Amino acid sequence: MGDLKGLEMEVEKMRVYFKSGKTKEISWRKCQLRGLLSLIRENESHIFLALQQDLGKHHVESFRDEIGTLIKTLNIAIDSLKDWMSSKNAKLPAIALLSSAEVVPEPLGLVLVISSWNFPFGISLEPLIGAIAAGNTALLKPSELAPTCSSLLAKTIPSYLDTQAIKVIQGGAATGENLLRLKWDKIFFTGSARVGRMVMTSAVKHLTPVILELGGKCPAIVDTLTSSFDQKVATNRILGAKFGPCAGQACIAIDYAIVEKRFMSSLIEIMKVKIKEIFGDNPKKTNSIARIVNKERFLKLKRILSDPAVQNCIVYGGSMDEAKLFIEPTILVDPPLDSEIMTEEIFGPLLPIITVKDIEESIEFINLRPKPLAIYAFTKNKTFQKRLQLETSSGSLIFNDAIIQYAADTLPFGGIGDCGMGKYHGKYSFDAFSHYKAVARRSFLTDFWFRFPPWNNYKLMLLEAAYNLNYIAIVLIVLGLKRSR
Repeated sequence: MGDLKGLEMEVEKMRVYFKSGKTKEISWRKCQLRGLLSLIRENESHIFLALQQDLGKHHVESFRDEIGTLIKTLNIAIDSLKDWMSSKNAKLPAIALLSSAEVVPEPLGLVLVISSWNFPFGISLEPLIGAIAAGNTALLKPSELAPTCSSLLAKTIPSYLDTQAIKVIQGGAATGENLLRLKWDKIFFTGSARVGRMVMTSAVKHLTPVILELGGKCPAIVDTLTSSFDQKVATNRILGAKFGPCAGQACIAIDYAIVEKRFMSSLIEIMKVKIKEIFGDNPKKTNSIARIVNKERFLKLKRILSDPAVQNCIVYGGSMDEAKLFIEPTILVDPPLDSEIMTEEIFGPLLPIITVKDIEESIEFINLRPKPLAIYAFTKNKTFQKRLQLETSSGSLIFNDAIIQYAADTLPFGGIGDCGMGKYHGKYSFDAFSHYKAVARRSFLTDFWFRFPPWNNYKLMLLEAAYNLNYIAIVLIVLGLKRSR
């Protein structure tokens, strides 16, 4: 089905089904969302096994990062759907007598979701939840780099969802390219900036709107915390957000840290202790950290570390097992800023620490680089927090923790600049796949007669008063008690 002609036929059937109006019904939407919930709950063990086979994830990590978040999102969507779908009254000025207006959400139509391999269930189903809740038909293409997960999605989704409206197409780059040749009402893509540019280029042909979740280099700013308790808590959260989510192969994982030089040695010593506490003396044996997705990615990370100037900066870790695609949590201090580890998104368990004389220099350091998907700042300094909020630009800004924004349905998740465009999660996912249509109603009994030609200064005065909502002036002009301008 990955050939262009076969895809065109499938897509046309889905478009026809959307036109039937079935997907607009709240009963249909809730049925599909409940179906997804059943899919996840009834296939939990299979999902755990697939994630372990493709990425080496521990089942608790898989529940934390994928199954748990999806169950939460689905429950919220099912409970909130009626409110999300309802039209909202729009306030009109008092001058609009016998008039009313409302904003009505309506589905976009047929949407394409192209997901990534690092969170193959979460990144596939999170946007699909929004597409279904909004009443669309949707085609999902999972990543071929997580083949077991992709196959499981393709096998289970038809058993739980309406196959005329929701389809899964497996395949590699050629299939993706063929899908992008077709007309869609929206494209949702998660992946690299390189492929994101290809998606956007293809979308131009049909003027298709896109959401791009691309990632980038997310910094952690670590202020000189005076309390040993604060230091340990911050270190725990930094290490968990660097090495925890798919071994750092996550767009929202910490990419590098910035710390004052005077605090650097203390921080590294705490990190060395905490790495063993969190991941064990031998993370490879404890299965507390995922493996690298494939040999190509492994060799790229190996090449990054093999640069002599970078290798000399390693202060902890650095060991690799190519046969098992495993890289030990690794810490580096002040690698060259022009080296690949500092110019490209790392996407692996390598943590460079950049030292500065004063932590407020981190603002300029970040602003000289592409806007990140997230900035994580560990500081109790309220003035510094305010500066970061006002003087930096990022998809999200989190103080004294990391990655928590991903699990918060009330916060929009998305990038800015090079790290992407558009947002989703919770109600924002519904909004991402909806068109908000303006609907206004007028009576024939009242009219703004002065809006029509022939023109004169009398009508100009009335228009001026009307646009300024100056009702007294309107009355005075109509009564002839106000001079013309």
